[in-house]
Amino acid sequence: MTITPVLTTQPAGRKAWLGLLTILALVLLVAMDGSVLYLAMPRVTSSILPTTEQALWILDIYGFVVGSLLITFGNIGDRYGRLKLIMAGAIIFGLGSLGVAYATTSEAMIAFRALMGLGGATLLPSGLAIVSALFPDPRQRAQAIGIFAATFATGFAIGPVIGGLLLQRFDWGVVFLINVPVVVAFLLAAPVLLREVRATRYGRIDLPSLLLSFAGILLFTYSIKSAAAVGFTVQQIAMGIAGITALALFIRRQKKIAFPLLDLSLFKDRIFSIAILTGLLSLVVWSAAGYLSGIYLQSVLGFEVLTAALLTLPGALVLTVTCIGTSRIVERIGRKAALVATHFLISAGVLLLLFTTTEAGVIALVASTVIAGMGYGLSFSLVAEIAVSAVPPERAGAAGSIAETSNEIGNALGITLLGSLAALVFRLSGPGIAGTLNETLGHADVTAQAVMQAKAAFLLGLHLAATIGGLLTLLVAITVWAWLPRQLPE
Repeated sequence: MTITPVLTTQPAGRKAWLGLLTILALVLLVAMDGSVLYLAMPRVTSSILPTTEQALWILDIYGFVVGSLLITFGNIGDRYGRLKLIMAGAIIFGLGSLGVAYATTSEAMIAFRALMGLGGATLLPSGLAIVSALFPDPRQRAQAIGIFAATFATGFAIGPVIGGLLLQRFDWGVVFLINVPVVVAFLLAAPVLLREVRATRYGRIDLPSLLLSFAGILLFTYSIKSAAAVGFTVQQIAMGIAGITALALFIRRQKKIAFPLLDLSLFKDRIFSIAILTGLLSLVVWSAAGYLSGIYLQSVLGFEVLTAALLTLPGALVLTVTCIGTSRIVERIGRKAALVATHFLISAGVLLLLFTTTEAGVIALVASTVIAGMGYGLSFSLVAEIAVSAVPPERAGAAGSIAETSNEIGNALGITLLGSLAALVFRLSGPGIAGTLNETLGHADVTAQAVMQAKAAFLLGLHLAATIGGLLTLLVAITVWAWLPRQLPE
């Protein structure tokens, strides 16, 4: 893979770095809001009493809306202007944050989280493309993209920590109110520090492609969630088939239209394909482990939310440091070794969760987050750098959107697939009092025996999810080692 040459190598000045900081503030928020509810869900569940299915939707409707629309908005930004799109998205994101903060029902919270996702989908691909345009010098651009990826990774990592710290003193709505002043500051600074960027050649957005991708992801997701919550039904199976069909039609259409939303030709490059798979799978494992670990620390081991948040800090710090230092790691060991190490580290880390019990497991959990955190950090930077360097600068938004889509879809799929699997295990092996561990523990007539059975059932689901995640990442690591050439082009 070669990096597309640029017309000038003049180093960027202070205004470009200030512009980068302006975008990073939004990137941090968008990433945080993908994980900020992990530790807050027990409080939310007690406050608005969602059903099992509603609780899963509250957690990941945001990620699915973002993931479903990233490719679309990456293309819209390329064609009609990234700065205009990112400012409109910031306003929508802020309004959605306000709505979630004051939501009093499960339905309202799901709806406003979806609105936040609509705004967030405009921010990530356009932000990455604007950052690429701010730094014409290749070395500075690689550094800026690394910082962008590190910020995104940090947001995912510290989301639960920030949520836990705020929940120690405030109601759960405050974790979304903090978004509003940041959005206002961005809207004031962006017109001064950032410039409009768009592609020189573009076609109109293909509406059927947009509808097929969005409907396909949501219908498929709904089918999986329904199966975990209530079992297999005719409606659930029909939704799943409809979702898969829509996604197949979407991919088929991309091969035929002149200006596809998803440039499938990029996936002919083995390195690009493996990088996108890395972004997807690493977030599948990360989100499921983060969500289930938050419940484990609070509802199984009985830690306060602040203590649970602090226990996630070592992994968050390791993830961030690794992400920032990925470029140096790649220089020393090469892209192939870095991609292999990514999956081996995630696999080893997540499999350590098998040593947790209903009585103890803090050491195993912290060790898990630290070891896997190194793999996650490598993943974030590698995926972003490879995606942007694979295309001409005017298509950076579309390519960046594929990378971000793999992360966001992976984040939501982790909870949908592995989280729903854990929920199914609990439903089948739990005491049968309620659909979730927190609901069971809060039931008025729950007995000590039922509490132990519920905790053991949850742990069984956690261990099964960890085993599947660990084996999948191990399999990809072996595939990367065997499939890619020894020396990968930089």
